[in-house]
Amino acid sequence: MSAVKSIAVLTSGGDSQGMNAAVRAVVRSALFHGLEVYAVQRGYSGLINDDIRQMDLRSVGDIIQRGGTILQTARCKEFTTEEGQRLGADNLRRRGIDGLVVIGGDGSYQGANKLSKLGIKTMGLPGTIDNDIPFTDYTIGFDTAVSIVVDAINKLRDTMSSHERSSVVEVMGRHCGDIALYSGLASGAETILVPEVNYDLDEIASRMKTNFALGKRHSIVLVAEGVGKGEDIAREITLRNGIEPRVTVLGHIQRGGTPTHNDRVLASRLGDFAVRKLIEGDSGKGCGVMENKLVTTDIDKVVNSKKEFNLDLYQLAMRLSQ
Repeated sequence: MSAVKSIAVLTSGGDSQGMNAAVRAVVRSALFHGLEVYAVQRGYSGLINDDIRQMDLRSVGDIIQRGGTILQTARCKEFTTEEGQRLGADNLRRRGIDGLVVIGGDGSYQGANKLSKLGIKTMGLPGTIDNDIPFTDYTIGFDTAVSIVVDAINKLRDTMSSHERSSVVEVMGRHCGDIALYSGLASGAETILVPEVNYDLDEIASRMKTNFALGKRHSIVLVAEGVGKGEDIAREITLRNGIEPRVTVLGHIQRGGTPTHNDRVLASRLGDFAVRKLIEGDSGKGCGVMENKLVTTDIDKVVNSKKEFNLDLYQLAMRLSQ
């Protein structure tokens, strides 16, 4: 006998490519196992406002390749209160929904944790481009975001080489520098600035000037937004070496577009996994993939931990950027 008979799914926080693939997997896996399945529109805001609809197979047809989220997403200050959390839980119970899959980042996991403590069986899926959720090697949307940044740097390198210029590229990553790290390594950026590692602008400016003097035709400085604004970094470089880097801020373009096959597969695996764990009676867990194996971790532990930065990968990027 299944521990749940009816589940809901919502997407919350910033959107990420692959969220639709995850929603599709949750809905179709739940239906395959004989459960009723519902969608909550606009995240926790929809949960409070009872904006909930029943889903069928056709509800999630033709969405696996689409970016964004068909369920939409919204910030909800009201859900940060105990009253709002109780109202959301009561709306689920009134409809006979006893399980919930939450797809989102750290703030979304915080909400799932609160609902779990109110007796709602919950599972969290890591839907964020930042790759900042601990206890999973990768988050849904991260691979696509990195691919977008690498493609942009490839284009910038062409024009920078033609004009023998340097370029500062600002990417997302307020507290986690993984987008900058992985895209910088993959694109051969000369400098990668991330929140987790101290940097020396004097050394960066000096190395850039020396490289140009030795005949290098371009230089890419990749900056995670948590380090500071790209414009400020470029200004400081100019003050030190007289070179005036062009600045590109990629912004929300990193969240859009068709998800890569890696993100679609990851989202599909995690969505189905979350449903199966709920059926088994598990609850209050974050789902992830570590060393290509599906794992669950107590949400309490997830929201109170910080993802470890891959310093070995950063040092590799620096060795290869000379």
